[in-house]
Amino acid sequence: MPESAHAILERFRTQYGQDIDLTLRPAYADLLAKLGNPQNRLPPVFHVAGTNGKGSTCAFLRAMLEAEGYKVHVYTSPHLVTFHERIRVAGELIGEEELAKILSECESAATPNSVSYFEAATAAAFVAFSRHPADFTILETGLGGRLDATNVVTRSLATIITRLSYDHRDYLGDTIDGIAREKAGIMRPSVPCYAAAQPESLALRTLREEASRLHAPLSVGGEAWKITPHSEGFTFTDATRAYNLPPPALLGQHQYQNAGLAIAALASLPRPLSQAAIAKGLRNVEWPARLQRLTSGKLVSLIPPNAELWLDGGHNDSAGEVLAAQIALWRQEDGEHPKPLSIILGMLTTKRPAEFLSPFAPSITQLRTVPVPHEPLSFTPSALADEAHKLGIPSVGIAENVEEALRDLAQQPSSVPPRILICGSLYLAGTVLAENLASSV
Repeated sequence: MPESAHAILERFRTQYGQDIDLTLRPAYADLLAKLGNPQNRLPPVFHVAGTNGKGSTCAFLRAMLEAEGYKVHVYTSPHLVTFHERIRVAGELIGEEELAKILSECESAATPNSVSYFEAATAAAFVAFSRHPADFTILETGLGGRLDATNVVTRSLATIITRLSYDHRDYLGDTIDGIAREKAGIMRPSVPCYAAAQPESLALRTLREEASRLHAPLSVGGEAWKITPHSEGFTFTDATRAYNLPPPALLGQHQYQNAGLAIAALASLPRPLSQAAIAKGLRNVEWPARLQRLTSGKLVSLIPPNAELWLDGGHNDSAGEVLAAQIALWRQEDGEHPKPLSIILGMLTTKRPAEFLSPFAPSITQLRTVPVPHEPLSFTPSALADEAHKLGIPSVGIAENVEEALRDLAQQPSSVPPRILICGSLYLAGTVLAENLASSV
């Protein structure tokens, strides 16, 4: 029986000893060379970096391009349920047989114990993309930009930088200008770069400095283009276009900005994308675990009648602000009888719970903490509960898993059915999606 892709990937993980190595080491370059440098044989590339909104922006780009009839390769990370989600070949998730075959080739070509999990994954994506025809490629950086494994692509159609914030401090540092400089590492001379409006002026100043140094034309949201939400959707305007568009299928006011960033970047196409394709892409876009409502499945069956169950993988300060804005909108929509907000929280110790929770802590009615399954860096429920207590969040409890937390919350008295939000980690979100797909209890 052929070896599975998972088994080969686990060998890369365990033999190298870590998932990520931000050095772009010679061993990685040597692997790519032995594979025929597939990164140099990709369809035109949109290269996306940033802290928040990278995946959503990639999803918007793909949906809009496909709505126009284009074939698109997409590489994103991390995955939620299966690794195959990371590599979408000409519109379809890569098949197990092809993925295992390519990873085996990578393993054979790599110097033993010298290539990380993420480098192997990225090399495999490049090989897959180079072997299948498509019109465009969308590459999401895994972490940072300057030293990310995707940054061996030297020619891009456009680079895109989403909202910047504090995350992955162990790798990128504690200063917003340092983070911005790392993300700006994907910029290329004479290649247009499209950047989201930045809440931190120092971040934007750093992006401008790097763009000027590289002679990369830089367009910034709120300046080169504007988004104006209204009751029926939003208006996108730039120097040459004024589009009246439907609301994005992805929930949250921040998704208007991510959609606008994608639309702006599409100006780099040799032939403009039609307004009809942009509108269709907005209506059809999918990106799981980003303010996603779960309406059926095993976990949904555990909540009280008329309660709501939501899932979001956000885990940093900016994500907390996004959730706070949506919670405020929910309260406004609820009117006189707002639904109590129950939180199920799991986080990794590489994140800062107080920064994430603070923006919406005053809205929380009760909170249950859980471990992130199969993650050695997970906060223990008790340690995470201590963090919540420090913020004055009421009715904090711990649970061994999400199912136990849901059963506990379902037993709490409430005159109005609650709105339950599971959040704090994309890794937790992935396990929730997998568990919810299991047979209903």
